[in-house]
Amino acid sequence: MEKLHVVKIGGKVVDNEGSLESFLKSFVKVKGKKVLIHGGGKIATQVGLKLGVPPRMEKGRRITDRDTLEVVTMVYGGLVNRRIVAMLQGMGESAIGLTGADANLIQAKMRPKHPVDFGYVGDIEKESINVDMVQKILDLDLTLVLPALTHDGMGNLLNTNADTIAATFAIAMAEHFDVSLNFCFEENGVLSDYYKKTVVSKLDRPLYEQYEKDGVVFTGMLPKLQNAFNAKESGVKEVKIGHFQNLEDLMNDNQQGTTII
Repeated sequence: MEKLHVVKIGGKVVDNEGSLESFLKSFVKVKGKKVLIHGGGKIATQVGLKLGVPPRMEKGRRITDRDTLEVVTMVYGGLVNRRIVAMLQGMGESAIGLTGADANLIQAKMRPKHPVDFGYVGDIEKESINVDMVQKILDLDLTLVLPALTHDGMGNLLNTNADTIAATFAIAMAEHFDVSLNFCFEENGVLSDYYKKTVVSKLDRPLYEQYEKDGVVFTGMLPKLQNAFNAKESGVKEVKIGHFQNLEDLMNDNQQGTTII
């Protein structure tokens, strides 16, 4: 099967224009069909504060009320997505930026209001992905750039975790492509010792569960790893986590980053 690279970039990469430019320069060197997925939480927080919409969080996850939804829509689907697409065009990469609402690419279900009401937050599964439309876009040799925005099919935009979109997208496309899923952020991989920056080269589920129990991995890394293992166990051929500056090496060298096994 033909290769498809699904790449998710972390918020700290998106937040820093220099880091984003450095990452995209590596990204455009990767040949073949590609999908890039991003968030933009820090920028959304900054814009929200300017507009009088402070963030509300629950265990590190953003509560998306109506006002917050307007902010993240402007930031994720507007400012950040347009900026990434423009930068890719400037580097000679033909790219298109779309939300999950466009062409019904990703239809989600609003998360239940209990035990925590997260507001306009969408949960997805592989059937949520409009695979036929994605294939048509990729067949045009366009790089698809997706923000963390989906819709419910009833007129509502929804905020959906970008790691979840990346993993679910990879799972849905794995029936049609040889999929490589790469989570790129500001560390060299999953760390067994945060202060010594010791990278775990290969991580299986029992070791991950032990790390979680011992508090070795926590906060934002937990949903990332949960999504990574979900993808690997659902047919995605290759799943890796590593530094955004090492994208090419991450894809081509087993010594780089953390490989999910």
